[in-house]
Amino acid sequence: MKQYILLLITIFYSLTVLAGEYTDSTNIKTDDSLHFTRNFSRKIDKVSSSRFYQMTYIGVPLTVGGIIVKSEDDHFRNLRNGYMPRFDHHADDYLQYAPVAVMLGMKAFGVKGRSSWGRMLASDAFSALLMGSAVNILKQTTHVVRPDGSNDRSFPSGHTATAFMTATMLTKEYGHKSPWIGIGAYTAASTTGLMRMANNKHWLSDVLTGAGIGILSTELGYYLSDLIFKERGINRFENENMFDRMAKPSFVSLYLGFNIPLSGYDIDEQTEFRTSSGSAVGVEGAYFFNPYIGLGGRFAVSNTSIIVNNEDAEDNTFDVMSLCGGMYFSYPLSSRWLVGSKLLGGYVHYPRLTLSNQTIPARDGGCFGSGFSMTFKAKEQFGVKFFLDYNLLPSHSKSSNEWMNMLTSGVSIAIIL
Repeated sequence: MKQYILLLITIFYSLTVLAGEYTDSTNIKTDDSLHFTRNFSRKIDKVSSSRFYQMTYIGVPLTVGGIIVKSEDDHFRNLRNGYMPRFDHHADDYLQYAPVAVMLGMKAFGVKGRSSWGRMLASDAFSALLMGSAVNILKQTTHVVRPDGSNDRSFPSGHTATAFMTATMLTKEYGHKSPWIGIGAYTAASTTGLMRMANNKHWLSDVLTGAGIGILSTELGYYLSDLIFKERGINRFENENMFDRMAKPSFVSLYLGFNIPLSGYDIDEQTEFRTSSGSAVGVEGAYFFNPYIGLGGRFAVSNTSIIVNNEDAEDNTFDVMSLCGGMYFSYPLSSRWLVGSKLLGGYVHYPRLTLSNQTIPARDGGCFGSGFSMTFKAKEQFGVKFFLDYNLLPSHSKSSNEWMNMLTSGVSIAIIL
C-alpha cells in the first residue's frame, strides 16, 4: 500500500504543475495570486543571494553531513570493496592541484579574472592557511584510523579539502568566462574525493567534511581579502549571477544517497530476508522540453547489509544495479529554487548472493520509482539537488512473490545544461 500512496502523491504533484502551466497560458490567475507568487519568489531569491548564504550554502551542509554520516561509513566502504577491491591509482595526488594550475596559467597568459595578481594571491593565501589549519587540527585531535589501517589521520581528507579549495578559487576568478570552467573545476575536485575512497585511504565522512572545509575556507579567505582591499584590484562583470526563472532545467548529476528499507520478504518458508540502511551511487540526468516537463533516467548501484530472520547479520551485502527511465517534472519556485518529481520504470539486476546457509542465484527484473527533490541553482549552470526517492524492487529470490520498498535520501551535484 505504501508504494501506491507514494506514486499517487507524485502523480498529484505532477498534475498540479501541469495545471499551473495551463492556468498561466490561459491568463485566469487572479491579481492576488500573481502578487503572492512574485513576492514569494523575490523573498526566496533575496535570502539566497545574500553574502552569508553564498558563503555557506554548500560548505556547511557538506561539513555537517560528513559528521552525520560517520556511522554509515562501512556501507560505502562495502560498496567500494564489492566493485573495485583492487583499485590503486595515484592520480588524485596530482588532480587536487589541477584547478589552481589552470587558474595560475590563465592569469600568467593575461586572461582577465575577478582579481588583480596581488588581491588574488592574498585571497588564496588566506584560503590555504584556513584550510590547512582546520584539516591538521582535526587530524591531530580526532585520530580516525584510515580504512586501510595505515595510520590514524584519516579525518578529514586533506586531498579533498585541497581539491575543493582550488576548484572554488578557479571558479571565483574565472567562472564568469564560461560555465564549463566551474563544471570542470568541481568535476576534478569530486573525482579527487571519489578516488580517495576508491584507493581505500578515506571514509565517505572524511571526504564530505574535507570538501566542506575546502569550500568554506576559500569563501572566508576571499571575504577577508574583500574587507581589506575593498574595491581595489577587483573586476566586475555584467554576466555575473544572472538567472532566468523560466529556463529549461535540463541537468546531469552525480547521484549519492542513503538507502532506507521499508520492507523485507521471505526467501522461502524458513528464511525471512531484510536489509539495514545502505548506500547508493550513480548518475542521473534529464532533458526538459519546457520549464516543467522532461524525459530522463538514472543509473545507480546500491549496497546494503543483510539481516536474516531478524537476528543474524550476514557477512555479504545485498547489491542492486538499476537502470530506470521516465518522466521528470519541475516547477520554479523562484529563479534559483526548483521543486521537482519523477515517475520511473526500468531494469534491475541482482548479482548472485551467498548467505551463510544458502546461495541465491543472480536475477533480473523490472522496477518502478518516484521521488521529490529541491534544487538550488548556485550558478546558472551549477546546482545542488536534495532528493528523497522511492523505489519498488522485485524480490531477489524467484521463490518469493513479494516486492521490496526502498527510500533513498541524499544530495546530487548537478550540472544544469
